[in-house]
Amino acid sequence: MTQIDLEPGTRAGGPIDAEVVIVGAGPCGLFQVFELGLLGIGAHVVDSLAHPGGQCTELYPEKPIYDIPALPVCGAQELIDRLMEQIKPFKPRFHLGQEVVEFSRRDDGRFTVATAAGTRFNAGAVVIAAGVGSFQPRRLGLEGGEAFEGGAIQYRVKDAAALEGQRIVIFGGGDSALDWTLELASRVKSLALVHRRAEFRAAPASVAKMKELVAAGSMRCHEALPHSLLIQDGVLRGVNIKTPAGLEALEAEQLLVFFGLHPKLGPIAEWGLELEKKALKVDTEKFQTSLPGVFAVGDINTYPGKKKLILSGFHEAALAAFGIQHHLHPEKRQFLQYTTTSPVMHQRLGVPD
Repeated sequence: MTQIDLEPGTRAGGPIDAEVVIVGAGPCGLFQVFELGLLGIGAHVVDSLAHPGGQCTELYPEKPIYDIPALPVCGAQELIDRLMEQIKPFKPRFHLGQEVVEFSRRDDGRFTVATAAGTRFNAGAVVIAAGVGSFQPRRLGLEGGEAFEGGAIQYRVKDAAALEGQRIVIFGGGDSALDWTLELASRVKSLALVHRRAEFRAAPASVAKMKELVAAGSMRCHEALPHSLLIQDGVLRGVNIKTPAGLEALEAEQLLVFFGLHPKLGPIAEWGLELEKKALKVDTEKFQTSLPGVFAVGDINTYPGKKKLILSGFHEAALAAFGIQHHLHPEKRQFLQYTTTSPVMHQRLGVPD
């Protein structure tokens, strides 16, 4: 993993002067560092998690991603590592494990941003790249389940190799559930997928592949709800599911639960920015919110035609960078330079002459 430069906290004598503060160290927040760096603008990055990566590393670090340009397949953690390597020339300062709890516009048009750890910023602009905000997985909710969470009951797969040869039951009907079903089907002793209804929310191609595995006898699929855990001598042995025909017991050493997230904007909801369905409304020219100088990229924003894709967030970050440059330096003439040919870009990127 790429070494990161951590800033311990507030500097003596007052807040940290920052051209830009980026709230969120997921893929879009990290790429925002890159796009700003190309324009000669430095950034501080704040995230409530203790490491960069956002949902990619917190929920599915080993999940393969297939729609990043020029990378036919890329693991979620690999994507973060590549982004961290890409932004090294711009020396961003990271403030991790710190939730932003204070935000206000100053009389001079700049912004005060402060974290629960006491770090304070005097920022020229703010980019909110906080994904869905703070999030927690939706839990299985069965009696006695809390004792097994993080062990026999998992809401994210940290080590797929540790699951090999085991009996696995996966709950859920979205992309994460289907992705891990397809990933693990040939690697485990037995696999059952449980979803509350016959229709799935996952990509049709994934659903089709899953049904092929069921037809081949490689796994089972149940339309059912979780009912109760099977526990013997303090060890999880399986789970009872409630099907239309009644209760059915499934043997399992591991339950993987992908019921989605509880998205919560947290303090961001109190910042006075215009919201629409718990997302920040932005324009599509520079991805600025209702407050000039505050921008939003990635899953946390909304606009007509919005698609919640990492690819879309990268595009948003590129246009936001030019909007931020104009906000910070309205007198400066903007023109597009290409990284292939621009000597200025080469200097900023550290490309040898």
